[in-house]
Amino acid sequence: MSYDDVEIEDMEWNEELQSFTYPCPCGDLFQITKEDLRIGEEIARCPSCSLYITVIYNPEDFDEDKSKGKKQGNIIQQPQQQIPVA
Repeated sequence: MSYDDVEIEDMEWNEELQSFTYPCPCGDLFQITKEDLRIGEEIARCPSCSLYITVIYNPEDFDEDKSKGKKQGNIIQQPQQQIPVA
């Protein structure tokens, strides 16, 4: 059974760990990566003890195809200038 249910908004992004983190009662941090969330994982584990939490999040927020589409959708192609050849 999960120690707690935690909203992703209540977790902090840790750049060093490349994970969302949340304080564990043992003094360490529960951790879950963006890749874990993309594949549908919802359990954040503490590396120092046996506790884990269930992360509440919207899977669409971490959908890889959606994020790629946004990046591609924002690209604006400029007309290429023709340089005269002497």
